[in-house]
Amino acid sequence: MVTPAELRSGKGHRDENFPVASRLIHPRHRAPILAFYEFVRTADDIADHATLAAAEKLALLDRLEATLLGSRDDDPVGVALRSQLEMRQLSPRHALDLLTAFRMDVTKLRYSDWNDLIGYCTYSAMPVGRFVLDVHGERRTTWPANDALCAALQVINHLQDCGKDYRDLDRVYIPLDVFAAAGSSVNELSAERGSPALLAAVRQLARRTGDLLRASSPFSGSIEDTRLALEVAVIQTYAERLVALLSERDPLRERVHLGKAGVAGYGVLGLSWGATRRIGRMLAAGRKPQDA
Repeated sequence: MVTPAELRSGKGHRDENFPVASRLIHPRHRAPILAFYEFVRTADDIADHATLAAAEKLALLDRLEATLLGSRDDDPVGVALRSQLEMRQLSPRHALDLLTAFRMDVTKLRYSDWNDLIGYCTYSAMPVGRFVLDVHGERRTTWPANDALCAALQVINHLQDCGKDYRDLDRVYIPLDVFAAAGSSVNELSAERGSPALLAAVRQLARRTGDLLRASSPFSGSIEDTRLALEVAVIQTYAERLVALLSERDPLRERVHLGKAGVAGYGVLGLSWGATRRIGRMLAAGRKPQDA
């Protein structure tokens, strides 16, 4: 059997759609976050492998879990994350939740409705933000807003890649009841451009994702760590722009991503928005901005 490391796609943390341990994050927190990322990226590459049989994928995911939990030591990403968790006295819970999501990617190819999709996001997306919050020692009262933002990021990613996921993996995250309500069908995802009905389905999901982003809007203001709060503000801003683009563009015909200019421009906007909220929070608490 091949090893997990041999199945890595070559994609790194700088290649993701949203920032991962950017320079905004304090250096003391980067090592555990990047170890978590490498573990998760390896598991994701296993689940997404185009030719590997489902049984092999599941066996490799089990092997990663065993390494994470200490019953074997032959997968470096599992050993590295386990070491970081032990140093920080953190639970493997979030990584284990993500492994549950990757097993779902292997075995569950369709979602019936919005609640079904959000149930998947509970394992595939929300634990990522929760882990970062735990690394920073943030309160669990931040979890509901985190969960809304992370679920929104996941749905955005699904909509961006809806054609590719269907063609390459027969995997569809647009809920079946959304197709039905729009008068569309799953097989339309194989076309070179979206039909009016399919685009109506995409835009319905974009609207619901916008609702999630409205729920996550207070998130950055609730975070104690200033650097993390600013990173979350940037991510929120990127996500809001991408939802707007998904409401206008056809993800089958064109890449719905922010170019370099968009990343820079909306990054500055997000930093400004986050900094403004941060200063407002400190003033309300009777602290001066330089106290952060």
